[in-house]
Amino acid sequence: MLWGQTVEVRAKSVSVSEASTSERRLIECLMQFYIYEFMWPSSSIHIECDDQNRCPPFADLNRYWRIEGFHPLLIRVEGRLAGFALINTHSRHGEKIELNMAEFFIAREHRGRGVATEAVRLILAQYPGRWEIAVAEHNVAAKMFWSRTLAATPNVGRLVRLEGDGKRWRGPIWSFQSASSDVRCAEDELTEQPLRLSHAPSARQVSLF
Repeated sequence: MLWGQTVEVRAKSVSVSEASTSERRLIECLMQFYIYEFMWPSSSIHIECDDQNRCPPFADLNRYWRIEGFHPLLIRVEGRLAGFALINTHSRHGEKIELNMAEFFIAREHRGRGVATEAVRLILAQYPGRWEIAVAEHNVAAKMFWSRTLAATPNVGRLVRLEGDGKRWRGPIWSFQSASSDVRCAEDELTEQPLRLSHAPSARQVSLF
């Protein structure tokens, strides 16, 4: 591979699965890189490392295996660990939601190859419902990524960008509805019907949201 050249990964090589309790350590290890990168863009964030140069542990990570509706996810590329995501039910905007992307991280070696985009597509298809994704104001790269990715994800509907109130959250908040892959397939089949049946609804009239 030439220097500076990026290679897109095959969609089938990316997988997302719920982490078992025995795999918690994998998320804890990746969390060290995640915390460091999260605080790096902002000079206003300061985190003290311990005497072994480790960032403090993530607050109450155990709840992702205890509380219903919370999901600790591992992202892999061809079986190799590439990142993680943590889903809970907390709204940064005070709305009633079913799913919130609390944390999302892809290791540097897997960036720029479509891994993050494919992981998001898989997550939103596996966990349909009313979603919210909040991004810190200082995280410019993340704001660009989520704006572009959510707009291009086929099973995302009713997408709205909100702004945090400056107290509970400072930065953009995306609110949307995601449909499962099965529902999306059914919608695609319906949109093909006008080619054969004059009484079938047009593609613009079909809305599962």
